[in-house]
Amino acid sequence: MDEFFPEEFDAWAESYDESVRPDTGFPFDGYSRVLAAVVQAAGVGQGDAVLDLGTGTGNLAELLMRRGCRLWGLDFSGEMLARARAKLPGAVFAQADVRGPWPQEFERRYDALVSGYTLHHFPLEEKVRLCRRYLAQYLKVGGRLVIGDLAFENAAAEDALRQAMGPEWEQEYFWLADESLAALRAAGLDAQYTQISSCAGVFTVQLHQLA
Repeated sequence: MDEFFPEEFDAWAESYDESVRPDTGFPFDGYSRVLAAVVQAAGVGQGDAVLDLGTGTGNLAELLMRRGCRLWGLDFSGEMLARARAKLPGAVFAQADVRGPWPQEFERRYDALVSGYTLHHFPLEEKVRLCRRYLAQYLKVGGRLVIGDLAFENAAAEDALRQAMGPEWEQEYFWLADESLAALRAAGLDAQYTQISSCAGVFTVQLHQLA
């Protein structure tokens, strides 16, 4: 059963950009650096087709459009999408769960797939399943899936921050890089990880040939 609902994100949409703007403190420590690292790792530019999974208010999509990319974005929150559409009228957005199914116009292959602060809502087994599906069905050969999200090098690093925060801590399915990389690689995916801030990092997953 889901532990999060569109209505929660609809209610957050109006203040979301204010929430991330300080760029410090859990859970958005280094937020702008994480998004910039995703754009850099995606390696895309003028005319490339990019799908933003869990686009929210469009902050990551906006950075990619500044590079001349053609943007598609999915999110299950209608209110978040309303703000993304206002920022980026040239992008193609649709209200849908990143776990699918998606509208027909999204059923294509992209030069890159990106996601910012979305997949930590799902257990590791589902993260791996989704990554395999994304690469197999939606990514062009040679493209990259780049995920910027709440993540730690290992359980000890997560626990250290949990202890420091005390009752303010809110537990979710945060990525633990060591076990996540092992699981992704065991599933046949070429995955790398870079820690960006105290609580977030970037995964890069590549597809070398179609199944």
